[in-house]
Formats: sequence, structure tokens, C-alpha cells
Amino acid sequence: MRQYSADMTPPWKKPGPAPEVPAEPGLVVEEPGTGFCGAVVGCEAGTVTLEDRFGKRRVFPMEPRGFLLEGRVVTLTRPGRGPVRPTRTASGSVAVPGARARVARAGRIYVEGRHDAELVEKVWGDDLRVEGVVVEYLGGVDDLPSVVDEFAPGPDARLGVLVDHLVPGSKEWRIAQAVTGDDVLVVGHPYIDVWEAVKPSSVGIAAWPRVPRGEDWKTGVCRALGWPADNTGAAWQHILGRVGSYKDLEPALLGSVERLIDHVTA
Repeated sequence: MRQYSADMTPPWKKPGPAPEVPAEPGLVVEEPGTGFCGAVVGCEAGTVTLEDRFGKRRVFPMEPRGFLLEGRVVTLTRPGRGPVRPTRTASGSVAVPGARARVARAGRIYVEGRHDAELVEKVWGDDLRVEGVVVEYLGGVDDLPSVVDEFAPGPDARLGVLVDHLVPGSKEWRIAQAVTGDDVLVVGHPYIDVWEAVKPSSVGIAAWPRVPRGEDWKTGVCRALGWPADNTGAAWQHILGRVGSYKDLEPALLGSVERLIDHVTA
């Protein structure tokens, strides 16, 4: 009969030294205990964050002999130059480590409300600072044509406007149609409120509730989900807290914001 060794201990669990490898951004390793394979995207004291090819992230302790690099057992160490910084911003753009905010352009991006502005800042804030683009909120778009006239867009001061519920036939659609000009761009998304632009799965719900016509939408959503209906601000902070990157947002919003940034920085 063929003889086998009695030692069935996996190689990464056997005692003894293993090569030390700095956990540099982009280094692809495998955590053998779980089989999770991904690139290094973050490193804190004692832990490393890996991201696989599907965008899923997991945090692992940097234990001795804790990873496989091209099939070899290695010990990851914290890079000597300091913590690993993300290679991508929350919007998915290539990060520019150490970049200072650019002096603000004359051009602007207007959004309807404070929640819109906070969401744009959380996902695109790094990009906007590098490009020198300021986002302001209007408190509604009923007076949008006069707001645009007062801004007076031009080649050196382009204006972009993000509008909620911009669908044919809506009030917002009719208002947007009244705004024209080569240096102003009005785009939007089909959702009644920017809350809906956050994927339900990211918030931990099956779907955004349908609210009867005539009822305040945010209040109706809170009631339907069992959240305190008298504190929509707290509900929004809960939703915003579940947004980590562009992957938590619906494509309709992503495309519109990217178009506005391109327009203002052209």
C-alpha cells in the first residue's frame, strides 16, 4: 500500500518563519483559512483589508504565516512608510494621495436639498476637491430659471444642476425645460427623493415603500419601515451611514452626477 505522512497540518499552520512582505496597496494575497483572495486596499495596526474582483471587502488580522502569496506562505507586515491608503476614492476614481484641494472654480453644481448635497459630498467629495468644484443646495427647484439667470453661466463659469424626480411630464421636468444654454446642464434621476437613489440592499430593506399620493414622502417611508416618523433627519443619517461608495447607489444617480462633474470641469 502507498504510504502517506501522518502530518496533515496545512503549510500555513506549521511553525517556523515565513518571508515578511509589506502589505502594499494592490498586493494580491489569499487568506487560506477562508479562501478569500483579494488586493490590499487598507492597512491598520494589526489588520489588513482585502478587496476581491467583485468589489467585496473583508478585514483580516495580520497574523504570522497568515497569507498565501503566489502559493507561498508569507507574513504580511505594515508598510514602513505608514498606513496603506485606498487606491480608489468612494466614487471609484483613482485616488490622488496627498493632493490638496484646488482653488474653487467659478462654476458650480446645484442640487435640490441638503440630503442631496451630503450624499454627493460623501461619494464624490474627494474628486470634487481635486477638481475645485463646489456643490450648493437650493432648497427646491421651483425658481430654477431665475436662479440660473442670476448665476449667468458662461464658458469660464459653467453650471450643473441635479434635479430629483426628473421624468417626462413631472413638474420638475417642465421647470427644467425652461432652462437653456450651452453652459448650463440640467440632469436628474427618476426617484421622488434622493433617499431612493440609495440601493435598498445597502440600507438593509427589501425595497423602498410606496407612499400614497399627497402624503409627505419621507414621513410615509419612515412609517412604513417602522422608523420614527417625526425625525426624518435621523432616518437620513441612518441611510447615509450605510453608504460607503458608489456601489451603494443606483446607476441613474451615478451617471447624472458624473455628467455634471464633466460639464463643470470641461
